[in-house]
Amino acid sequence: MSPNAPSLTAPDSQYDACLVIPGDGSLLTVPELARRLAETDVIVVGEYHGHHGSHLLQARLQQALYRQHPEQLLTMEQFNVDHQQDLDRYLSGQTGETEMIEDAAAWDNYRASYRPLVEFARQHNLPVIAANAPADMVRCVGRQGPAYLESLSGDARRQVPESPFIEPPGYREKFIEAIGGSHGTGGPAMSERMRNTYKAQLLRDNTMASAILKAHEQYPEYQILHTTGAFHSEQRLGTVAVLEQRAPALSIAVISPVTWPEDQTDAPLTDHTDAGDYLYFVQPLPEEFRDRERQRKAMAARFRNSPETDCD
Repeated sequence: MSPNAPSLTAPDSQYDACLVIPGDGSLLTVPELARRLAETDVIVVGEYHGHHGSHLLQARLQQALYRQHPEQLLTMEQFNVDHQQDLDRYLSGQTGETEMIEDAAAWDNYRASYRPLVEFARQHNLPVIAANAPADMVRCVGRQGPAYLESLSGDARRQVPESPFIEPPGYREKFIEAIGGSHGTGGPAMSERMRNTYKAQLLRDNTMASAILKAHEQYPEYQILHTTGAFHSEQRLGTVAVLEQRAPALSIAVISPVTWPEDQTDAPLTDHTDAGDYLYFVQPLPEEFRDRERQRKAMAARFRNSPETDCD
């Protein structure tokens, strides 16, 4: 940490986020960060889904960036590309919010987490781009593998990029480490399941990168703010790596969340210096379960209740 930098302290509440430059530990305010990003083409804000600190930071940064660069657009993992028309109808005033949430298959936490972003864009007539791959397509690739895309009609296939499985170096290892405990890597069947799950992840990343590039081509003077889960962007992997591979001339800034460990007074800065160009520390989310058997049953029920998808 820079000797002149203010000392970092743990966030006071679930709404708070401490913005930091990872190289020297210097603290930043949101307006200071926005000024640093004034000439950046694409700003990727990783989030912990459902964390109030992440979502409040995104909303405040959106506003601060707009004040200095009103030509702005929002691309979002939280809407799928096949629902762009549903989102557009809402933005143009043709439907109400509940209609949009139903029609566009918005995430369950839309009102609590993403409403401020979309409303700010709507009120200022800014484009909002649905960036994620179609949910059914992702599920079917996860079940059947990449060959599933070959069975799709022309219109459906064109919803995702021509090269939908570009793989960033080092990403596979990170992915296996992150989910290996729950999926396993032992037998051949599990290995195939893991490969297909990974290809579904790549489909998401490549589709989001493609959506960002299309938005940049359509609105070349606009600054792009992209919201996504941290795994898709931290360490400049996932969507960011694909974007850099496909458009190396774009300037991209990555802002990544880091959980401040409970009962720790010092910021865990040295463990996360490569997570993003800028970091923001947030309080950990409450633990969902302490009873592991109850957790197992809840997870099994969640999978049983997942949407039915016909992949034939």
